[in-house]
Amino acid sequence: MSFCELKFPAGLRLLSRWQQGESQAFEQLKVIFDAALSGQLDDSFREPAPEDAVHACGSIDLMTLTIMNSLYGLTTAQFYKGDPLRYVRSVLVSLRLLGMPKTYLSWPVYGFTAEALGQIMIYSDKFSPGTDPEQALVNRENWRDVRLPNLDEGMPALIANYLDCYVLLTGHRPVMHLAAPYSLAAEIYGQEPLIAALTHEPEFANQFLDHLVDEIHSPWLDRFFRKHPDAWAELSDASGSPFFIGPGNCKNMAIRSVQRLRDTNPWGSRVYVANYRGDYVIEASSKGGSSRRGRQKKPPASALQLQDLFDLKHSVCRDYTIRLADDRVPISHHIEQSIKNNIPLFTGIGAKQIDRHAITDLSASQGQTKAMSLDYVDAIKTVAHTITQNGYQPDGPPWPGTMYFEDVSAESSFELVEVIVGQVLEHGSLAS
Repeated sequence: MSFCELKFPAGLRLLSRWQQGESQAFEQLKVIFDAALSGQLDDSFREPAPEDAVHACGSIDLMTLTIMNSLYGLTTAQFYKGDPLRYVRSVLVSLRLLGMPKTYLSWPVYGFTAEALGQIMIYSDKFSPGTDPEQALVNRENWRDVRLPNLDEGMPALIANYLDCYVLLTGHRPVMHLAAPYSLAAEIYGQEPLIAALTHEPEFANQFLDHLVDEIHSPWLDRFFRKHPDAWAELSDASGSPFFIGPGNCKNMAIRSVQRLRDTNPWGSRVYVANYRGDYVIEASSKGGSSRRGRQKKPPASALQLQDLFDLKHSVCRDYTIRLADDRVPISHHIEQSIKNNIPLFTGIGAKQIDRHAITDLSASQGQTKAMSLDYVDAIKTVAHTITQNGYQPDGPPWPGTMYFEDVSAESSFELVEVIVGQVLEHGSLAS
């Protein structure tokens, strides 16, 4: 079977059969990956995503890891660190199999940024790598000793090679992925000790974050932007989200440190964070409802409101609005804010929403997923049409908006992914 025959939905159905252990599917998938890894499919990777239709894309490296382990026996370390060109080709062909023409390259950003600084890591045979929670790199006494690693070796060099291969294969402007200051601090200091510092030693916590901005992020990204001045840097900061540390700490710690990075560097406008999650906690708190930390009292009038939080997030992600699955705020709010700020809209599909193990009735789940997907496609198109009328000038990504899969793995339901991608392809044209 040739790769050209695996246009949507054939690629997803092949993945579904492979997931179910079908031997013929294994052989067909190996033929495709053999061709991709030998460079036979490179020309297809340069095909640009359509500019007149909603996109579907997302983070899929965990799925690709399992495929590469299944087909070639590669361990996690071999997959991520063995051959950058192989890694990039494997991710790009996986996107094609999923029916996603928009290219997006990511990696285990939290662990890799921490590993670059010397943090001890845990690598398994076929699961995502992560930092060792029992062996923090820094503590209250030595945090000032953290310095920029040699960018010409180790993890920084590997990431640079990823991006060079991505540019070579696609011709697109690269996106650097690093852990944002707060999330990086949590990885090398420990999640719980850092959260304790937010309450008991906020001045220290902010000094620590400023140290990371000045000593790690700024010089690392300065070198990146000198090489790729038209690129972007996407900082991931899930640990700094309102969902985990509360809206106030998100504002005063996590977002403040990213604002410092953006405001003190000439390329700062090309740095953004798009994954602060859990906007609903503001509304839950204001109603005296329950949050993940237990029942809360109604906050004082000076507390952050939903609009305040949006404005803060917009200050560090000015080119588009994104509603993640954990935000839970009605999509109408994000449509309104996107139009107000004249920027495209992204809608997140959470890993739990496509988890095959959570499905009790596939037919019912497909129906619910179809309705949700169509609502999201309509929302993205509504924003795109309106901001065009208001004078928005597209300049490549993020136009015109994307249905973004927050995490696709080998445990995702390819049947539900097919439903979502199918709605994007069928109804996503801006001409309709």
